[in-house]
Amino acid sequence: MARYDFDLITLGAGSGGVRASRLAASLGAKVAVFEERYLGGTCVNVGCIPKKLLVYAAEFAEDFEDAAGFGWTLGEPRIDWRTLIRRKDAEIARLNGVYRRLLEGSGARIIESHASLVDPHTVLAGDRRYTAETILVATGGWPWKPPIPGEEHLITSNDAFHLEELPGRVAIGGGGYIAVEFAGIFRGLGARVTLVHRGDLFLRGFDDDLRAALAVEMRKRDIDLRFARTIERIERTPSGLRATLSDGGSLETDVVMSAMGRKPNTSGIGLEEAGVELDGEGAVRVDPLSRSSVPNIYAIGDCTNRLNLTPVAIAEARAFVETVFRGNPTPMDYRDVPTAVFSQPNLGTVGLTEAEARERLAGVDVYRSKFRPLKHTLSGRDEQALLKLVVDRATDRVLGAHMVGADAPEIIQGLAIALKCGATKAQFDSTIGIHPTAAEEFVTMRDPVPAPP
Repeated sequence: MARYDFDLITLGAGSGGVRASRLAASLGAKVAVFEERYLGGTCVNVGCIPKKLLVYAAEFAEDFEDAAGFGWTLGEPRIDWRTLIRRKDAEIARLNGVYRRLLEGSGARIIESHASLVDPHTVLAGDRRYTAETILVATGGWPWKPPIPGEEHLITSNDAFHLEELPGRVAIGGGGYIAVEFAGIFRGLGARVTLVHRGDLFLRGFDDDLRAALAVEMRKRDIDLRFARTIERIERTPSGLRATLSDGGSLETDVVMSAMGRKPNTSGIGLEEAGVELDGEGAVRVDPLSRSSVPNIYAIGDCTNRLNLTPVAIAEARAFVETVFRGNPTPMDYRDVPTAVFSQPNLGTVGLTEAEARERLAGVDVYRSKFRPLKHTLSGRDEQALLKLVVDRATDRVLGAHMVGADAPEIIQGLAIALKCGATKAQFDSTIGIHPTAAEEFVTMRDPVPAPP
């Protein structure tokens, strides 16, 4: 008689939880997945996928404007927000079905219920208990709202995907990628947008040249960037909302969006009661193999607050299955993970920033190219692309590649392979570029910029 009901119980059916459960079930493990909200987690429902669809919608505004420079005559464009949201919702529903079929097709059992740990091998869902030899916590993260007067008027990125009407005025608090991306989305769809951030510049952790270049481009699009400020209070007014800022100023707006970060979604699921250690942010503390302080309980994805990206959670899931169900201990490799900000224009990056490289190495060469994309010689748009390489002078190895400009994420994805393989600047230089493209600049930059004093 089996000692436990399941070999694996997974809490959360997001990208990481689904991948781990599918892989384990395909190896013959008996798997149950508990999910109380929606299959696919944040990425599918209120993250990567719907956000990118809204980004595409917002980018059409500039495409319509640019078309005139190429001889096109168009009528007055307008956005039907409800149609956009309805079409988006239909695609998300389709993906929910895909995730269900993938899980069930692998043999995993889906239990659509809140579940909490009773002990290291037991979860409680409703009035039923289920046991497993191994438990995987993959509960993701959740948007955070600051505790300020009037916080009940704040929306988060989750809410933004379900607004009944497109607001005419939007104030966004925050300086991370979510804040920057939604500023571009709402502005592209026609709203007046103000972004308020406590720092001197947004996107902390990205290369400083990219941060500055993107700020310039966003201001060209009439996005009001208010740095070194915070939103202190929100009040309802006859015409909408008033957000009072830390500098004494105020904003009259229709929507105030909190994009000030996300917290690990770990409360109320019995982790501490089962002996699982959490850090000060509520993230599950794990070792390099994603094992928690309780030997049979593992955690992956945003609830561990390591590197909160969907492809990373999926990679952590594969490593977990290798470790637990294949007997092949596999730590995650977090070096040279590419990432993007789907701003307007896009930002893509992989490897070390210039500041990180100079902090770690004695000799660093930086190559930088800034230019007007060929498209805009006819469109007339005042937009500059920025491309940058960071190189270890001693080994000639390319340590970082960064870009602000159209299709930056698509371009950086390819360069990420080169960096993962240890490519040198000489190898970049010996690669023939595709002309005319922006990407060719990465293999035609010959002279490093002067080092800072």
